[in-house]
Amino acid sequence: MSVLAIILIVVGVVVVLVFAGGLAAARRNDRTHAGDYARHLAEADQALEEARAADKGWDRAVMEAAVQRALEEQRPGFRAERLELVLVDDRPGVAEDRAHFVAAAGGDEVRIVLSRGEAGWAAESVG
Repeated sequence: MSVLAIILIVVGVVVVLVFAGGLAAARRNDRTHAGDYARHLAEADQALEEARAADKGWDRAVMEAAVQRALEEQRPGFRAERLELVLVDDRPGVAEDRAHFVAAAGGDEVRIVLSRGEAGWAAESVG
């Protein structure tokens, strides 16, 4: 076997090992992020429960109805398969309360930020 053949085999093995290591690292990273996302959703749900206990204006059904209205106005063709509450910002009083939702359909996601005023929940931004 020639020296060139040995060098090419060694380089090929090194490339395969680096590629396999990269795949393993990417999979581990995906699993870590999936766990973080689930944890953040659980934290948002817990914050909603705490806000609802302190202030009766945090009704999930009312908030989801406001999200649906905002989607119908801003994204008429978008039909959400699931709505996830990802952030609850419950400040003293009513005027500064915010709730962030993510509406998902297929591979598309839309973030809706609701703000609460004297008249109830309304979309602050849809994007």
